[in-house]
Amino acid sequence: MIKNLYSFLIIALLNIFCSFSQNQGNISGEIYDSKSQLPLLGANIVLDNTSLGAISNENGYFTIDNIPTKTYNITISYVGYQSQKVYNIIIKSKGNPALKIFLNESSEALDEVVITESPFKKTMESPLSINTFSAVEIESYPGANNDITKVVQSMPGLSPSIGGFRNDIIIRGGAPNETVYYLDGIEIPNINHFSTQGSAGGPRGMINIAFIQEVTLSTSAFGVEYDNPLSGVLSFEQKDGNSSQFAGNFRTGITESGITFEGPVFNKSEEDANTTMIFSLRKSYLQFLFKFIGVPIRPDYWDYQWKIHHKIDKYNSINFIGVGSIDDFSVEAPDDFDAEQQAKLEQVPIIKQNTTTAGISWKRKYKNQKGQLITALSTNKLKNNFSRYADNLNESGLLFRNDSHEWETKLRIKSVNYYKDWKLKWGGNFQLSNYFNNTQNLYTGINYNTEIEFYKYGFFANGSRSFFNNRLDFSIGFRMDEDTFSTGSNLLDNFSPRASLSYAISEDRKWRWNMSIGKYYKIPTYTMLGYQNNDGEYLNKNNKYTESKHYVTGIDYNMTNSSKISIEAFLKKYDNFPVSIVDQVSLANKGGGFEVLGNEEVSSTGKGKTYGLEASFQQKLTNNFYGIFSYTYFYSKFSGFTSEYLPSVWDSRHLVSFSNGYKLNNNWELSSRLRYSGKTPYAPFDLNASLISYPEMVLDYSRLGEEKLDKFSQLDVRVDKKWNKENISISFYFEIMNILSQEISVPPEYGLDRDSEGNVITPISLVKVNINRFTPIPTFGFSLDF
Repeated sequence: MIKNLYSFLIIALLNIFCSFSQNQGNISGEIYDSKSQLPLLGANIVLDNTSLGAISNENGYFTIDNIPTKTYNITISYVGYQSQKVYNIIIKSKGNPALKIFLNESSEALDEVVITESPFKKTMESPLSINTFSAVEIESYPGANNDITKVVQSMPGLSPSIGGFRNDIIIRGGAPNETVYYLDGIEIPNINHFSTQGSAGGPRGMINIAFIQEVTLSTSAFGVEYDNPLSGVLSFEQKDGNSSQFAGNFRTGITESGITFEGPVFNKSEEDANTTMIFSLRKSYLQFLFKFIGVPIRPDYWDYQWKIHHKIDKYNSINFIGVGSIDDFSVEAPDDFDAEQQAKLEQVPIIKQNTTTAGISWKRKYKNQKGQLITALSTNKLKNNFSRYADNLNESGLLFRNDSHEWETKLRIKSVNYYKDWKLKWGGNFQLSNYFNNTQNLYTGINYNTEIEFYKYGFFANGSRSFFNNRLDFSIGFRMDEDTFSTGSNLLDNFSPRASLSYAISEDRKWRWNMSIGKYYKIPTYTMLGYQNNDGEYLNKNNKYTESKHYVTGIDYNMTNSSKISIEAFLKKYDNFPVSIVDQVSLANKGGGFEVLGNEEVSSTGKGKTYGLEASFQQKLTNNFYGIFSYTYFYSKFSGFTSEYLPSVWDSRHLVSFSNGYKLNNNWELSSRLRYSGKTPYAPFDLNASLISYPEMVLDYSRLGEEKLDKFSQLDVRVDKKWNKENISISFYFEIMNILSQEISVPPEYGLDRDSEGNVITPISLVKVNINRFTPIPTFGFSLDF
């Protein structure tokens, strides 16, 4: 029935869309000097292999009209500056986002030759372990269903979550809660629906692709302005709203639908409205899909996102941004009894979760020197009601509840200055934190109410410059952090130095050797800091900040202007890692499921180390082909209360990721993604303890590593097609996830032994339930720009 429904809908959509004829579109944008951030007059913008182009005006603005609708690479050049090529720009009749290009000055010795800047972005501060995706690459990514976080999971060195369905960011063997997230420079603690409190993963991302201009993931050599990263910094750069006219986008798939509006707020001219806005609203209908196919869970969510950009004058601008979600995870009994679905119905938590992040940032470009000052004020809230019941259907017989609120207000200041040949960056952050938690646990007898308020603050500085005619890049910096609640660490304890080097080995600068060392710290989670016993004592207040030391070195080889090979060796050494008192295991092994991470007594006495080699090849769009391949061989080991390092649940040893696409004629595109992970240790269930605590299943961490999940391997394929008319553009995709029907390995699941009618057999016992993890999953969707 489902197969027939898919076929009918696809045929109907194709019949409608085939009536659309090819049309023309346009592209506009702005060109800036990367240091002064001021517009460049007279920059040349050319669509490769065409006679189409434009020259930027005094505001740096350009537009190119009457462009045939297909995919292009665009080259931007300016006298005295390195040329820049922007790859994979899809021209549609409507919905083409404006470009914002920052050009770098050429060195004096190279003025007489044309130097094209590498499309593989990096900085003197972060010369390695950095990857970037554009909005176009994300939008057409196979197996992601327009979910940005799922795209990020395919970057080099990232492990798939257990079962492959969650959006946990697990980098080079680290834990899922070691990455920080920024949206236009505003920190957002959570980027997923139904997220794991104390971590950040969840089944579905909440950042809307319609807003995104670029996504950058750093897995080492972090900028000094970022506090709390241990393994990664994931930065989302949003586009500004359309500055000349109102426009919209409607996007729908099998999981959700969303609408986005954008345009000028006060449109004085077609070229450069001073104020623009973009707003979106999305709604899930997963609950209807799961009901249709007989699955008892009912995940229901809304999310919303906005950005208002205002140019005060040539030197000052303001961004007001926000993102939030409303999540409700409940259950409903299926029409017919099924052992797997019954176990799922009884064991899943009931989650009601709301999140909001809003912030305003002011960018002030210095008038008498190159550089800028960025001041950002933001607030974010998380309300999480996580419950387990004896009767999930009626939400009765409460067994566990974590009713908590996190509220942060943050002020960040960052100044970028240029003094002679040095780039200087300095600033600080100040944060007010409020945390409330009411925990009731029938199993442990722990019941407490927490309400704490404290301040956190930090300072940072960094200097970078090039030597020997730009062959050697050097960067050195530090940051320091402290808070007024925890007593385990102070400002000096959390001193975080870092340094980077990059050297062009060959005269043609195609070969570069890079290295970076750094020490990074992360404050204990609110769930840890606020945990109390029944006497009201804060048991984790004296825990230290978790420490992660990075040692990374590698070689880049730019084969052409559009392709690159990288090889890196990395070592991460952890100290002060929290260890569970009850389970006697490092918390690095937790946080990758539906749980509340850190809401227990812990000790910051654990250690860890992850190390390995990573090789990658990346090809930007050339001759209609683009792709990225990576292979990572690594170890991930953490200790508990002994000095023995044990493999963690992320120690798969082998990671392979290969994603690619090919542009066909008439706006067709084929793409695929292959992910592979080696065998992974896991903690089996303690069936005796689980029978007592049922429906909560208890893991036996003392047996971690005795058994391993089989390898994870999944191939996803996708077909995209675009149709264009004068006032509308439609993009349609069809994809099949796990097209080879490979088994997705997960730990064994158990439920109460029942007869064919669903009645519990006495004496009660737990039995394995059969899980179908072989089925290919077809999906489709379309996006309409108007």
